[in-house]
Amino acid sequence: MKENSLLAQSSHKWIAVWLFFLCGFVALVLVAGGMTRLTDSGLSITEWKPVTGVIPPLTADEWRSEFLKYQQIPEFRLIKSDMTLDEFKSIFWWEWGHRLLARMAGVMFLLPFLYFWLTGRLARKELPKFVLLFTMGAGQGVLGWYMVMSGLSARVDVSQYRLAAHLGLAFLIYGYSLWLALGYWREPEMPGQGSSLPGGFRSLCVLFLAAIFLQILLGALVAGLDAGLTYNTWPLMDGYWFPPGLLTLHPLPLNLFENITMVQFNHRSFAVVLLLCSVAIWWKTRHVAKLQMASFVMLCVMLGQFGIGIWTLLSVAPLGLSALHQLGALAVYSVAITLTHMVYHPAKGTDP
Repeated sequence: MKENSLLAQSSHKWIAVWLFFLCGFVALVLVAGGMTRLTDSGLSITEWKPVTGVIPPLTADEWRSEFLKYQQIPEFRLIKSDMTLDEFKSIFWWEWGHRLLARMAGVMFLLPFLYFWLTGRLARKELPKFVLLFTMGAGQGVLGWYMVMSGLSARVDVSQYRLAAHLGLAFLIYGYSLWLALGYWREPEMPGQGSSLPGGFRSLCVLFLAAIFLQILLGALVAGLDAGLTYNTWPLMDGYWFPPGLLTLHPLPLNLFENITMVQFNHRSFAVVLLLCSVAIWWKTRHVAKLQMASFVMLCVMLGQFGIGIWTLLSVAPLGLSALHQLGALAVYSVAITLTHMVYHPAKGTDP
């Protein structure tokens, strides 16, 4: 029995290592996707070829053919009609690289999963959560193409709704992978926290994590509408706390998703709310030994992200800062998931 227990613990550690590597690779895909968006490269490949698309154009004729396909869409005809073939190649490689990394992430999931499953290191009861993760990944590929399709006919860019959905699912995949990894890594050792938790702290952590995810979606709307290129002042928006034009669209709910002024107002205002929440979480746990470090890191990361956001806004969203801001969102999300996991999943046999 003791040998079986040690074998199970060893298997769990290796599964956790695999999942942590998977998280890192998904983060890389996220960064590549962000760069693809920031360089306006997302519509450079106008076809979806899940298998053969891994091979890029290799000859001059193939490059001309690919460029000709791009020349048929509104983005080229209305905005980039003076683009040269060499300029096209530069945006093509961003999109191709993003798709290649996404395929590689799928392989990085599938091969180790099959190994752990076929060697009996994954119990039957554990399979559904990995099937769910695989389904999410496959769905992300379909959703990514659905997003690209929105910019191939009548629009000169992709739908901000589909962009938000695509980014949101990417963060869900990353978050679920991290949650699983923490469960396999921490389960045998981590002591329980329940007896020393402040009242309502578990619910606060869940709400905080959900709020961070909502803020990520709001950021996707900002990116999709290029809302970061306007109101490049802080804390006021061109001299206003509540700028004119917040409710110009009808029906009124459309302003939440399609009004550049409202979209930026929501994103920057909600950032203040999240910062205050992180202060509250740190304050509540400052005397809880097992949580005080995690909550302090949460506060520091949130402060850093808040500062980067302001810097990006004041600088009119340059490429490097915009990419750093997305990385900051990933860091905040990761720490919040870790903190929530520490609260909800103490070790078996301890006080929950």
